[in-house]
Amino acid sequence: MNQTSNAFAAQPRFGRKSGRALPRGRQANDADHADLRALLPEGDLRRDLLVEYLHRIQDAKGHLPASLLVALAEAMRLPMAEIYETATFYAHFDVVDAGETPPPAATIRVCDSLSCVMAGADALAAQLEGLGDDVRVIRAPCMGQCDRAPCATYGKNVFAPASVEELSAAHEQRAVHPLLPRYKTLAAYHAEGGYGVLAQCRSGAFTREALIAELDKAGLRGMGGAGFPTARKWQAMLQQPKPRILAVNGDEGEPGTLKDRFFLETEPHGFLEGMLVAAWAIEAESAYIYLRDEYPALHHVIRAELQALEQAGLLQGLQVELRRGAGAYICGEESAMLESIEGKRGLPRQKPPYPVQSGLFGRPTLINNVETLYWVAAIADKGADWWLSHGRNGSKGLRSYSVSGRVRQPGVKLAPAGLTARELIEDYCGGMAPGHSFAAYLPGGASGGILPASMADIPLDFGTLEKYGCFIGSAAVIVLSDQDDVKAAALNLMKFFRHESCGQCTPCRVGTEKAAMLMAQPVWDEPLLRDLAQVMRDASICGLGQAAPNPLLSVLERFR
Repeated sequence: MNQTSNAFAAQPRFGRKSGRALPRGRQANDADHADLRALLPEGDLRRDLLVEYLHRIQDAKGHLPASLLVALAEAMRLPMAEIYETATFYAHFDVVDAGETPPPAATIRVCDSLSCVMAGADALAAQLEGLGDDVRVIRAPCMGQCDRAPCATYGKNVFAPASVEELSAAHEQRAVHPLLPRYKTLAAYHAEGGYGVLAQCRSGAFTREALIAELDKAGLRGMGGAGFPTARKWQAMLQQPKPRILAVNGDEGEPGTLKDRFFLETEPHGFLEGMLVAAWAIEAESAYIYLRDEYPALHHVIRAELQALEQAGLLQGLQVELRRGAGAYICGEESAMLESIEGKRGLPRQKPPYPVQSGLFGRPTLINNVETLYWVAAIADKGADWWLSHGRNGSKGLRSYSVSGRVRQPGVKLAPAGLTARELIEDYCGGMAPGHSFAAYLPGGASGGILPASMADIPLDFGTLEKYGCFIGSAAVIVLSDQDDVKAAALNLMKFFRHESCGQCTPCRVGTEKAAMLMAQPVWDEPLLRDLAQVMRDASICGLGQAAPNPLLSVLERFR
């Protein structure tokens, strides 16, 4: 019997009690197993690839038939409950039970996060409702296209800014395949001296100690939001036993954040070289890239360029796997991402132990963000002094500010760290959009709080905003004008957190629901909201619940 038939071998047909012809619960028939075999790879099925298998079924069928989930459970020797709870955890999977009507073949997702709502997403969604019964229109959280708002997707095709005419045409043509960005290929990157740093590392011209010292001198910090010193994290990894793993966090789901998309759409090999340098530095045996499902074109890009690296001999035995998210903001939290890579629900882990000690599959794991690794290669190439030559208002280095909202020229702005919001708007965004006056801004995305325009001269960097109840996070700056309702903006953000709460802990699961309900009232119950916010901050397991009250508290403190 070959490996394929082993993976889908018939399960025992008798239960524990003698005389029972079949085990309890639902069973798959031969047709279900044959259908599943046609969709999944040959050989034994891996437990950590469960989410990938669910993607294959969803892509092929347009939904997840319960009969195929039963067949998958039998093939993987897993309880049906484990398959079902994973499939229903992620927003991009549609589980359809026996007797239920499957969703239409076509799905249009319209972003309902703050920047897109400000750009008319509500009206767009309403107009799309008339396209017909063969397409469903659903609201979805941030898709990372905030600078091109409003955003909508048809199949795997992203439209930003989206219009009814474009989406109607896409539906008529059944245009489901992603349009690839024009990016710098391996050949073009090589021609400009790319992978020179990696060559120096592997040849011994650049030692691990020298590389980490250079990153330490530059003061590079994690760009995913937490801002932990990169050199310290790498040094801690080298103190852990082998085998070691590198995990790349490319799940930027924070409303307003689009910087990782920018780097991957323009110069993916800048990131990939940084990843290979990091893997070399910590002596990792394998690397996992976790990229959000909302970037379908980039999955094609990264997969193609990894193949090019393999063919060019640049991977040198490093096992690199690209993993696909499935619509869960919580998987941007590092330990929830690890759970998802292992094929489970993205539930944050209790700490300690920390991922550096026990991460992916229980092994020491270095977790770095896409942008962090991009700057690793740049700093190693140009030196820490080059990095330190940038900066304003006492800060050092560069930041990629994701700017959206009421500015004339939104987008990712590579600018000196420590820039103020006023400088960012005037010097890098062409000023406010016509007809709008600067009123407020979010310095760090949905969870970073809200500040009035009168406080727009605070340097935007790590450690400068905390005393005002805000933080820089991933530097997602959303600009509001005199035409925007700050209370409505805060409610939009709380609804986002309510939708994206993983549900593991009560303070976050119930707290976001209760807060959204109270904030929807014409008059806010301030004592109750403050009490609720304190409980969420003190008792939530991870940063989602702890930071969700920040916009609410900002409004109470600064927009009375």
